[in-house]
Amino acid sequence: MTWLDEVRWNPDGLIPVIAQEYGSGKVLMVAWMNREALQLTATSGVAVYWSRSRGRLWKKGEESGHVQKVLEVRLDCDEDVLLLQVEQAGGIACHTGRHNCFFHKLVDGKWVVADPVLKNPSEIYEK
Repeated sequence: MTWLDEVRWNPDGLIPVIAQEYGSGKVLMVAWMNREALQLTATSGVAVYWSRSRGRLWKKGEESGHVQKVLEVRLDCDEDVLLLQVEQAGGIACHTGRHNCFFHKLVDGKWVVADPVLKNPSEIYEK
């Protein structure tokens, strides 16, 4: 049995992953990994996820350049959630051009945008 066999993969062979910024502790994003993505992340030192929408492996920053250097990988007590401590290249983790993906804030029963766009997505991604 290998360390990958100790992970409790969901029925689709995936595990949720929280990417947390090293130093600040800020949660940048939540994504998914399959076995291959986790193996590649562990061996390369950069975050590789499984994109459910694309149906393929996705190296974070492959289009934007906003790569996540992985400093630590942790598995939770139930062995069904991963936590990555990362250094976020460019300070932008979200495809919307924001620092993190959690920019909607519940205020008086409504979702409001609480964080600014740091770079227009049209300047990050090719059409």
